[in-house]
Amino acid sequence: MLLASFCALTLAAGGLAAQRTPSRTRYDPIFRKYTKRFFGVGFDWQYFKAQGLAESGLDARARSRVGARGVMQLMPGTYAIIRKNRRERMGAIDDPEWNIAAAILHDRDLWLSMQDNPSFEERVRFMFGSYNAGEGPIVRAGQAARAARLDEHRWQSIQQVAPRVPNWRYRETLPYVDKIESTHRQLSSEPRKANAARKSPASRP
Repeated sequence: MLLASFCALTLAAGGLAAQRTPSRTRYDPIFRKYTKRFFGVGFDWQYFKAQGLAESGLDARARSRVGARGVMQLMPGTYAIIRKNRRERMGAIDDPEWNIAAAILHDRDLWLSMQDNPSFEERVRFMFGSYNAGEGPIVRAGQAARAARLDEHRWQSIQQVAPRVPNWRYRETLPYVDKIESTHRQLSSEPRKANAARKSPASRP
């Protein structure tokens, strides 16, 4: 009887834990929808899923110590500005769809501000770096890179001069960009691995 009760409690706890753990694919349709809307058909939506994983692990209830909220860890003030400037009605910051939509729209604004960067890959890194740090520190880092006779359009140059840039928590931003990049590579490789597994001959006993 005691063993049965213990097993029942264990299964119940496991079920609650599973409910608390966000599914990695739960918000895929939302990431696809708003990437297409704000970046166009050809842009890989999994960049923003990788960003959501880096921000919160895709947890819509996530809260940071400084007040950032939701899947994409938006600050309420930033969300209020985005919401005010949209003609369509947006819901609460804690709604996963609107949280993700607002973040991708914010990314789009950052992306458009970096049109002078000729490299797609570098522009992606700068976009996410600016999302994390704000545009000011990244602009100052570019100035420091130019002063050091480095290419300010390369993220590697930004990494190199980062310790010299005032008022920037670069030890947070640099790993953040690296994490999104590595997570995106992982997400991009998953379909290939799944296809390869399906095509491989069945193992014999």
